[in-house]
Amino acid sequence: MAILEHLEPRGVFRFFEELCAIPHGSSNTKAVSDWLMDFARERGLEAYQDGLNNVIIIKEATSGYESAEPVILQGHMDMVCEKAPGCAKDMEKEGLDLAVDGDAVYAEGTTLGGDDGIAVAMALAILDADDIPHPRLEAVFTVDEEIGMLGATALDVSMLRGRRMLNLDSEEEGVFTVGCAGGNLTQCTLPLTRAPYAGKALTVTVGGLRGGHSGAEIDKGLGNANMLMGRLLYAASRKAELRLVEVNGGLKDNAIPRETVATLVTTDPEAVLAVCRELDAQLKNEYRTTDPDVFVTAAESTASLPMDDDTTRRVLCFLTCAPNGIQAMSADMPGLVQTSLNLGILKTEKDAVIASFCVRSSIDGQKQMLVERLTCMTEALGGTVEVFGDYSGWEYRPDSPLRELLVEVFTQQYGHAPRIEAIHAGVECGIFSGKLPGLDCVSMGPDLTEIHTCREKLYISSVQRLWTMVLETLKRMK
Repeated sequence: MAILEHLEPRGVFRFFEELCAIPHGSSNTKAVSDWLMDFARERGLEAYQDGLNNVIIIKEATSGYESAEPVILQGHMDMVCEKAPGCAKDMEKEGLDLAVDGDAVYAEGTTLGGDDGIAVAMALAILDADDIPHPRLEAVFTVDEEIGMLGATALDVSMLRGRRMLNLDSEEEGVFTVGCAGGNLTQCTLPLTRAPYAGKALTVTVGGLRGGHSGAEIDKGLGNANMLMGRLLYAASRKAELRLVEVNGGLKDNAIPRETVATLVTTDPEAVLAVCRELDAQLKNEYRTTDPDVFVTAAESTASLPMDDDTTRRVLCFLTCAPNGIQAMSADMPGLVQTSLNLGILKTEKDAVIASFCVRSSIDGQKQMLVERLTCMTEALGGTVEVFGDYSGWEYRPDSPLRELLVEVFTQQYGHAPRIEAIHAGVECGIFSGKLPGLDCVSMGPDLTEIHTCREKLYISSVQRLWTMVLETLKRMK
């Protein structure tokens, strides 16, 4: 029996329930992609499916809208699959168990996938209807957004005529997202040479930091353990002769590292220990608000063959001089970080030290500038640089006719203006902005809470209001 059949808008919740019956976690999207293609074939709609399972469905304009500019409806079909402890559901093979609690829809024991199943359901309901006036619709359903926006990155957009896009992948009603950062992983590699050196080995640690997301929390003043280790090692090298053996910190390039550990050999361990005590006190003062549990420790240890003097100097120079953190704030959006980078992973291999930076900017030129700065410095120190997974930023447009229309419709419907925001993180809109020059795009969505957890909820009344706003927007797009 259908659980959501009594909910309005009926078309939206009918397709949402059908979607939830199909397993569609990231990297498991073939079945839901085929379901979308069946939907298009049954209605005689033009449709495309690529090798990754991305789907584009096109519906021509209704009467009176033939000369209107096309509009793209966009969302992703994959969901994050998480379960409550003790839940026996196989989310690779089984659909969700939907339930309704007052104004909320949820899934029993698992994530709901409202992020971003609601975008799929709303687009299908619009494509399915015969009584909704609209320009040419180009509905784009991407895969694997949750594991790196892989579908959007690979998608061939040559069949898309539209340069107006409604992205339905936000989780807070009344907030219009109009910009995001582009990014990449810039990996700097310094080759190393090892040589015997007589001295005592010490292992030093900078830890106790809170860490955080390198986009959303880069403006919180949080300490970066890798950068603080560079500060410690350089200060120690000014007080005592030493050779670095290894330095390792951080687990993900897009996370601010919480702890970094280094091993060194020195002829003056007491001087190094004194520097550690001094820096421990300094950091406890500097980070007393943001990272109150920060610490610096040192202990005698054993060590393998250390780096030679030249390599040690080059690595310490790199860790001391590398840019990190906020590089520019937006002049258009007060309080928005425009450009930043995060030294997220630092690791020592047998013959190299590798530093991985998550580079972000909503302006592609500034992102490239940071890559060039890292390249210039790394090459001057005898190293090499590689860039992976580069994607474009979604730059805020002061002159956005689509945003103005949506603000007008929203204000008339709700009686107050929406909140206009940009985010310092990557979303699919940034990738589409890079692929479709001149794209005018706004991201929005209904209220969703605790996404990516088994407590996720989608709010029915919010879906109803968003549906009304989207239909009125399409109506005015002549």
